[in-house]
Amino acid sequence: MAAAAAATAAAAASIRERQTVALKRMLNFNVPHIKNSTGEPVWKVLIYDRFGQDIISPLLSVKELRDMGITLHLLLHSDRDPIPDVPAVYFVMPTEENIDRMCQDLRNQLYESYYLNFISAISRSKLEDIANAALAASAVTQVAKVFDQYLNFITLEDDMFVLCNQNKELVSYRAINRPDITDTEMETVMDTIVDSLFCFFVTLGAVPIIRCSRGTAAEMVAVKLDKKLRENLRDARNSLFTGDTLGAGQFSFQRPLLVLVDRNIDLATPLHHTWTYQALVHDVLDFHLNRVNLEESSGVENSPAGARPKRKNKKSYDLTPVDKFWQKHKGSPFPEVAESVQQELESYRAQEDEVKRLKSIMGLEGEDEGAISMLSDNTAKLTSAVSSLPELLEKKRLIDLHTNVATAVLEHIKVHTGIETELQSARKLDVYFEYEEKIMSKTTLDKSLLDIISDPDAGTPEDKMRLFLIYYISTQQAPSEADLEQYKKALTDAGCNLNPLQYIKQWKAFTKMASAPASYGSTTTKPMGLLSRVMNTGSQFVMEGVKNLVLKQQNLPVTRILDNLMEMKSNPETDDYRYFDPKMLRGNDSSVPRNKNPFQEAIVFVVGGGNYIEYQNLVDYIKGKQGKHILYGCSELFNATQFIKQLSQLGQK
Repeated sequence: MAAAAAATAAAAASIRERQTVALKRMLNFNVPHIKNSTGEPVWKVLIYDRFGQDIISPLLSVKELRDMGITLHLLLHSDRDPIPDVPAVYFVMPTEENIDRMCQDLRNQLYESYYLNFISAISRSKLEDIANAALAASAVTQVAKVFDQYLNFITLEDDMFVLCNQNKELVSYRAINRPDITDTEMETVMDTIVDSLFCFFVTLGAVPIIRCSRGTAAEMVAVKLDKKLRENLRDARNSLFTGDTLGAGQFSFQRPLLVLVDRNIDLATPLHHTWTYQALVHDVLDFHLNRVNLEESSGVENSPAGARPKRKNKKSYDLTPVDKFWQKHKGSPFPEVAESVQQELESYRAQEDEVKRLKSIMGLEGEDEGAISMLSDNTAKLTSAVSSLPELLEKKRLIDLHTNVATAVLEHIKVHTGIETELQSARKLDVYFEYEEKIMSKTTLDKSLLDIISDPDAGTPEDKMRLFLIYYISTQQAPSEADLEQYKKALTDAGCNLNPLQYIKQWKAFTKMASAPASYGSTTTKPMGLLSRVMNTGSQFVMEGVKNLVLKQQNLPVTRILDNLMEMKSNPETDDYRYFDPKMLRGNDSSVPRNKNPFQEAIVFVVGGGNYIEYQNLVDYIKGKQGKHILYGCSELFNATQFIKQLSQLGQK
């Protein structure tokens, strides 16, 4: 049993680690990278396209690239000067234009040698193009290696990945659900998704068992992925799932489950206002690929009367796994985060005061004996204080970072005073969050929906639209035409664009024929009453009037589906899910799982886009399951604003 446990631990090496190791091996000329090897690395340049940049940037910092010997990293399609005595590592998609540009580099003899790495597998014909260009440029000997890396996906967390950031409109919810999409276009979208999922499993080193709902885009993905994995396994000589790629003992005794779900099973969650830190940052700020961009308004108070307000500075911060505060609190309710920032700040100040105190003692003149004995006591203390300085500075940097990010989020939640103390409309996100939770859990509502939509002081037009769409999606009984007209009028008066509603109406009529709407479990929030202050009055986050909502764990539809399939529960919601096992010689179309044991590892992948609310819900769910691991993936990651935009485009007549 111990061996099995050890293998599970090995299998649990996160997808983030695996992709990072693969990238480091590539940067090390495709030789495994040994961490503590002494000596200088080989200096080289890294040439990537936008796809390669998006894959590398969440995983490796500029410092880590430098440690790997990368002195320059440049975009393939930028103007690059020749550096004839340096090897170049390329990391690009095998597209026509990229290959043309690489052939041009060979002809211009830009570098000493070329290590060509393709993010996704290159076709035979394109490989021949490169070979011909190398021959023509007499550069055959300089092309040192050509590798397919199978890294065509972006890892954002230890347990979360997304397919792409560039050209994501090609695999977006809108692209899949367009009424006028042709079969060929749909094939292209599905092939793009399958190619990335295939890369994901090659990197993970495992062949999954696939389950999916019937009659959806998820089913099309499942059929194609099963075929692609099956073909690769059948070609024993070139299979990517044999021995050395898998690493010893990983998944040898238990394979992961891949659950493919379609975004259409739950359209309410992506529109939901949220209350946890990471999801809020994604909802209200500019946050993508783990980087948040803030506009820092420089105050107008101290500028002379009539002066123009100063330009806003843009600042960006990386929220990475190295950031312990972020790792610990990204799933916490926002008021808790504000409180923790305050506590961290106080403990930092105490440490800083201690260092200052020791410094002032050390400044004593050495004549008097008392000072001498104090010196020897304090030297030890000071030594430890000095050695903890780098740590202290890092702590300070993280506190400042989260103070700025949390303050920016807070400004969106509550009333904030604009220039000349004119009150701008507050978004009152806590009110929206709580009301939506009640709608989704079918709890009685304390205030009519029409009142909130008509309240000029609550939220932006988009907030109101999100709330109404959640209500419309979640209710069993659609509102009567007369009521709907009344709602529409109130939404129009509030400045809302009604296109998204147009689409959801069609969607609901269509799904009604197919199935009942998803249910969202029982009630979730218990407001602790209005807080006068979340923290002591000394705090810089004055949270007056912001509700401290206690979250009760409840499973969203995606989590519930995963739970049924992972634990092998019988449930009408998932009983007819199709079952594919690419390792079986003959593919058979059945819903009957051959494997009757619960799974230890699972990957949930949402075709049509995902969000941090769902991700957080899965993370919370798995916390209670010892020894089990899950990964969340989606074809694109969108926040409610981006999703509403897609719905609006679909609803246009």
